[in-house]
Amino acid sequence: MEKMASSIPKILLIIALITVLFSLTQAEVQGSFDDNFSKSCPETHFKTSEDGQIWYLSLDKKAGCGFMTKQKYRFGWFSMKLKLVGGDSAGVVTAYYMCTEDGAGPTRDELDFEFLGNRTGEPYTIQTNVYKNGTGNREMRHILWFDPTEDFHTYSILWNTHQIVFFVDRVPIRVYKNANYTNNFFPNEKPMYLFSSIWNADDWATRGGLEKTNWKNQPFVSSYKDFSVDGCQWKDPFPACVSTTTKNWWDQYNSWHLSSDQKMDYAWVQRNLVTYDYCQDTERFPKKPEECWLNPWE
Repeated sequence: MEKMASSIPKILLIIALITVLFSLTQAEVQGSFDDNFSKSCPETHFKTSEDGQIWYLSLDKKAGCGFMTKQKYRFGWFSMKLKLVGGDSAGVVTAYYMCTEDGAGPTRDELDFEFLGNRTGEPYTIQTNVYKNGTGNREMRHILWFDPTEDFHTYSILWNTHQIVFFVDRVPIRVYKNANYTNNFFPNEKPMYLFSSIWNADDWATRGGLEKTNWKNQPFVSSYKDFSVDGCQWKDPFPACVSTTTKNWWDQYNSWHLSSDQKMDYAWVQRNLVTYDYCQDTERFPKKPEECWLNPWE
């Protein structure tokens, strides 16, 4: 595998990003877990570190665990550090995603990170997906350039009316552009909550369901910390901050496109880490979806 052209962002870019992410903004997250989230699982399946800064979600044969933000947003930057289930995690999915509602409703919009467990020694797979009005089928799959079970890594979503970008440690792995498609397949009208969960999906998650969950290894635990949001909190009927005339960095011109360094990283990812792209799946899509013709580098 060739060396990443720009795997570590330039120092000036780092400083700029830190400045905007950690300066006081209208929607940065503060307070405890319970201030910001509600959880949906037995108390035995959710634990925290002594200082409350690390959260542990566990899955066993009886139950999984999940949480969601109490606040919903429309556009912004959404970021979390995760350490994934180690060892033999085949069949286990850790999901980190944004959705317009609590549940798989028939008209939901959704932006997904799904981490697909593996047999010991095999690389973890990240599946991303985009839903609009209940329709998805926009899957991409990537492998990672590190072991996500050994330490925390940052997974982020940039969402504005021009593009959706999925990031891993500041490296863009997927770009989904908006070009006013006639198929109207860009989710930019509904506010979303942010969710995470761990659950059993051995009917499809590992090698298409061939590898089943080994319950001898339960409980399976995913770890979380450093949740960060710099986004537009939704307030009925229509908050002013969703407009592109606002001064939020995530909704200005520089956030409508990848930077030159990000383009280099993105090109490296496309060459080396993509294992599935729905745009190239002619069996599922004999006619390529309209958004697949758009150049994400533009």
